[in-house]
Formats: sequence, C-alpha cells, structure tokens
Amino acid sequence: MSAGAEQTVAIRIVRLGSPRVPGEGLRIGTVRHPPRGVPKTEYAARDLYDVWLPNLAPSAVLVKSALGAKDDRSWRVFTRRYRAEMSRPEASRVLDLLAALSHTADLSVGCYCRDEARCHRSVMRELLAERGASLA
Repeated sequence: MSAGAEQTVAIRIVRLGSPRVPGEGLRIGTVRHPPRGVPKTEYAARDLYDVWLPNLAPSAVLVKSALGAKDDRSWRVFTRRYRAEMSRPEASRVLDLLAALSHTADLSVGCYCRDEARCHRSVMRELLAERGASLA
C-alpha cells in the first residue's frame, strides 16, 4: 500500500459455510447452536466461523417464527421482535462494539440460512448500519 493510501475496513454479512473472500477477516457465527456433526476444531477450516457469538442470534421462539414466516406480514412480525431482542443492553452493546470495530478491522458475521432476505442477517445488517458500521 502506498504512503497516504487508506485501507478499507468493513464488516461483511455472510452465509456461514460459504467460501471466504479475501480480506473478510474474522468470521463470527451469530447462530443459536454450533453445527451438528462437525468437530469444533474444523469450524474455521470448513468456512463456518472462527468465533461463536450466539448473543446476536434470535431466541428459540423467534427462530421458529422466522422459519414459519411465509408472507411479508409474518416476516415483519419477526423483524419487530428480533429488533426488540437486539435492543436489550447485552445485545445492543455487542452491536455497538461490532459497528465500532468495523472501522478498524475486517470482520464478518453470519448465519446458516440460504436466503439473507428471510434471515436475521438482513435485520442485523440494518442494525449495524444504524450504528454507523462500515459495511462491505
């Protein structure tokens, strides 16, 4: 990198298990449970996650609600309830930390869901943006 050039750092929202991209940084799994049948020593090697952070995963009741959300109305209910969970101090502080770190380090957060539009990742992206995170 040349003198005076700035390095872009950011947080990426990813699907766990997808191939990593260059510069992705530390991959954080925001899921309720570790993957079944995968030894802990293989999580990173299988592109799942480097660190598990279930604090940002929806509660079990909300996971069930999200999986059953078949229309926009039920998805909006999930979104509203997940945002309420993330407004609790312990979750809110973690989101604040990730947003701040996104300006000094590359990192990624994710979940196993195929479709980000119907996953808590989409809401987490919004929550991080609202906190001023640098998003890739």
